[in-house]
Amino acid sequence: MKHIKAVIKPEVFDKVKSDLKKANCNGIMVTEIEGRGQQGGIQQIWRGEKYELDLLPKISVDVVVKDSDVDRILDLIISSARTGGDKGEGKIFVYDVERVIRIRTGEEGEAAI
Repeated sequence: MKHIKAVIKPEVFDKVKSDLKKANCNGIMVTEIEGRGQQGGIQQIWRGEKYELDLLPKISVDVVVKDSDVDRILDLIISSARTGGDKGEGKIFVYDVERVIRIRTGEEGEAAI
């Protein structure tokens, strides 16, 4: 099993969530975060004054999937979250999952996801 963490722009979240649901990937965890990558921050002008936002709003989407579904889910997230190739579109991290237990039933492993 793998834990996939996708850090994406807030404006693409609804599309990513919808596409994950269509792909029967219903167990997702979502966190609103702030961060920056290679793009650094952005400069804004407000009432003639320049200021810099160095931490930008992002959404972290976490899913745990079977090993056999990893590539399909990665491709889905990439195609849903890509907005045109500019810096700041996000990153995806993939981690190994040692053990999963469903609290309600005690089921373990793939049966628990």
